[in-house]
Amino acid sequence: MLTVQPPRLRRQTIMDHIRNFVIIAHIDSGKSTLADRLLEITGTVPQRSMQEQYLDRMPLERERGITIKMAPVRMAYTAASGEHAGAAFELNLIDTPGHSDFSYEVSRALNAVEGGILLVDGTKGIQAQTLSNLRAAQKAGLVLIPAVNKIDLPLAHIDRVVDATAELLGVSPEEVFRVSAKTGQGVKELLEAVIRKVPPPSARRTVSGTASRALIFDSLYDDHKGIIANVRVFGGSFTAEDMRFAASGDLFKAKEVGFFSPDLKAVGMLNDGEIGYIASGLKEPALVKIGDTIIAERDLPATGVAAEARALALPGYRDPAPVVFISFYPDGDTKYDDLKRAFEKLRLNDAALYFEPDSNEALGRGFKAGFLGQLHFEIVSSRLEREYHLAFMTSFPSIAYRVQDKGREFTITQPQDFPDKPEKVWEPVVDLEILTPQQYLSTVLGMQTVFDVDIAEVHNIGENLLITAKMPLRELIRDFDDRLKSASQGYASFTYEVAGEQETDVEKLEILVVEDVVPALTRIVPKKDIEREGRQTVERLKELLPREQFSQALQAKAQGRIIARETIPAMKKELGNFGKNGGDRTRKMKLWKKQQKGKERLKSMARVTIEPEVFREILKK
Repeated sequence: MLTVQPPRLRRQTIMDHIRNFVIIAHIDSGKSTLADRLLEITGTVPQRSMQEQYLDRMPLERERGITIKMAPVRMAYTAASGEHAGAAFELNLIDTPGHSDFSYEVSRALNAVEGGILLVDGTKGIQAQTLSNLRAAQKAGLVLIPAVNKIDLPLAHIDRVVDATAELLGVSPEEVFRVSAKTGQGVKELLEAVIRKVPPPSARRTVSGTASRALIFDSLYDDHKGIIANVRVFGGSFTAEDMRFAASGDLFKAKEVGFFSPDLKAVGMLNDGEIGYIASGLKEPALVKIGDTIIAERDLPATGVAAEARALALPGYRDPAPVVFISFYPDGDTKYDDLKRAFEKLRLNDAALYFEPDSNEALGRGFKAGFLGQLHFEIVSSRLEREYHLAFMTSFPSIAYRVQDKGREFTITQPQDFPDKPEKVWEPVVDLEILTPQQYLSTVLGMQTVFDVDIAEVHNIGENLLITAKMPLRELIRDFDDRLKSASQGYASFTYEVAGEQETDVEKLEILVVEDVVPALTRIVPKKDIEREGRQTVERLKELLPREQFSQALQAKAQGRIIARETIPAMKKELGNFGKNGGDRTRKMKLWKKQQKGKERLKSMARVTIEPEVFREILKK
């Protein structure tokens, strides 16, 4: 007689054969290549279809050789050794970015899994983002498996990197896996370790109650399926049925559920502990919020639905805090609405992107956008151009300042809103960690003469030195990354976290053309740099602006006084050689005086229109 397992036991057995894990590492450590080998070993992607960086689906990722978006994929694998030999497993991998600007991507992935592979570059050893990702994973309670990559290269110091990695995690060197993501050496053993060491969903994350709930950790837009929510199921199961968002209480009918193979693959049901997607069919991007909870409508009461849905919400994620603000304005054939739609769609799978309407007297309507750093801004700009074929101009990058003026305090992200003589100003500061080989210590420390860096201490991490410091956030957008690479010949790396604020001495720098302020060129500048920045800007404008029938005064202004000035002279008009053709000097002087009066009259009414090309040139870094 066949004994049917109770539903609870059957679900527990399924969950015991699920492993959810991430690969985390510093940028360019081989995460995507390791993911390629895992796809090959598990047969998830046929050999004839494989290509390098298979999970990096955006052309921009392939071009730059970096992971920008987390990429989930489900793999089926039968364990070959140990106590689980012969058992079939469902492995849900999330490949994550490595650059510090995309740490928010990593944090969301960590909340959807139980374990991870901490990958260290064997050629460079432990780097700054290795430490940052390790701390984030430990805070999330993940079980980590250390691995040193690139052992196929002739590395004399590989043992020292293994020892340093073991010391960092507090394990023996024998527990650190040695792999070559390029050749596949050691990768199968690493995959077997994932099955042995990463706990199943049932062992780590318990959710009270019986409601079917899924946490949205990412989303994307599909023309046919609408907004697709990438989810981790925490309790119950989901089919293509009525569902509700916990935050808003909005009801929707899911078109399908499925998993990533890594392409979308529809299935009949997503179960507790699994990672997959829910195709909402919704077309309005604002309805789906990353960090929200999706609840099966069948598990909600007939009345008081909205309140019950909010009560069932899973712990979400911290809201990302943008640190760099840049305004975008349509250019060429691009319209305001085109830019708006593109930002809305990008926001779906980039939860750290913030934007709101903005306007400028010279450049028209646009959007003020907030980013997690300079690279984040560059990636979004490139995606707007490539994926949505938009043309636009951007303002100078700025940060948020807290200002005390006339007895009240407020936050300013637009330089134009900065008061002329505030009583006090506070700026955000970052805790900075720089990891550098010892031979570059002096040149890295020499950067203190260029940037306002306050070094706290220096100590050893393996073969490298870890420099901890504090620095104003504004310094990060002054090509700090490039200068650090130059000082260390590319070997130093850094990571940072916003860590409060400090009082600062900055001023608003305004640029006037024929006595009119040009808002797009207004900036907040440290007082010690204000005259140099003002002088450089008016000199550059003098080179770029065309001459007119009247003279053009170009001025830099701070705290109500002019600190730099250049003048573009008026175009000259030939009055002819009166003496040669019978005219006399008196007549010539009368005409000249009449012309001068005309120029003065024209100047009093004049307003210079600055062409987009001039803004584009002046705003270049």
